[in-house]
Amino acid sequence: MDEQKFIEDKLEEIKVTIGSEKAISALSGGVDSSACTVLAHKAIGPNLKVIFIDDGLMREKEPEDVREIFADLGITVDIINAQDEFFHALKGKFDPEEKRKAFRDTFYTVFGREVLQNEARFLVQGTIAADIIETKGGVKTQHNILEQIGIDPEKGFGFKVIEPLKELFKPQVRKVAEALSLPESIYQRMPFPGPGLATRVVGEVTPERISLVRKATQIVEEEIESLKPFQAFAVLLSDKGTGVEEGKRKFGEIVIVRSVESKDAMTAEPTNVPWEILTNLCRRITNEIPDVTRVAYEITGKPPATIEYV
Repeated sequence: MDEQKFIEDKLEEIKVTIGSEKAISALSGGVDSSACTVLAHKAIGPNLKVIFIDDGLMREKEPEDVREIFADLGITVDIINAQDEFFHALKGKFDPEEKRKAFRDTFYTVFGREVLQNEARFLVQGTIAADIIETKGGVKTQHNILEQIGIDPEKGFGFKVIEPLKELFKPQVRKVAEALSLPESIYQRMPFPGPGLATRVVGEVTPERISLVRKATQIVEEEIESLKPFQAFAVLLSDKGTGVEEGKRKFGEIVIVRSVESKDAMTAEPTNVPWEILTNLCRRITNEIPDVTRVAYEITGKPPATIEYV
């Protein structure tokens, strides 16, 4: 793929589609939404408003880090705190598909409100080919897929969706992001699911459980960083396991560590993590997160498993 030709074509396409209207860019800080945001900003300049929805499901200090990175690129990012709305929507949900759909509906409700308040007609988002294939194939519902499953965003939420990257897979998106002069910390960043850490909590999603898996994920990313896997993270199970603390029985949380190698997220194999790193991971997670009594490393590929748990 000729990245520069792709960029030129998409800039023209965005200009023609949006014209003199206003648009909102849905930025999460991942490579997909970041590339879309820069494309749209180059295409329509001040007619673009960039919004980061703080859903309470992001990694440590994500909103602040994203705003700082884009400020360096000359792009202002508005952070909207919608944590209460997302946790309310996820309350009492245990089924993975129900949780994904609850996130999706809340995501578009919040953005729909922002689009209308800013008198915009378009929402720019980082849908890629794998999102469409997995949703249409019934693997799992990606939150950023609407038209492909028969939902008209204009009728349902009041705006039209623009998806500049929907024909591309992750490796191609990384090359486009690099060609757009995004920093390496963005274009080489590990994939992070749209519903955030909610996909890494098996069972009900609560602020307390998200806080725990956020800490565990940070430890995993720090310890496995040197291996440069495609994706590495922690998962909090709904079951608990017996442990020992000060000679007494303790019933605590179980954390699964997952790290995979992949080119396009359509298939994946487990990372061959050295024993020393695994034991250090376990030690850090159980020491730094007292509620955790057990840590396990998962070795299932995709297929038969998906990369994320939920």
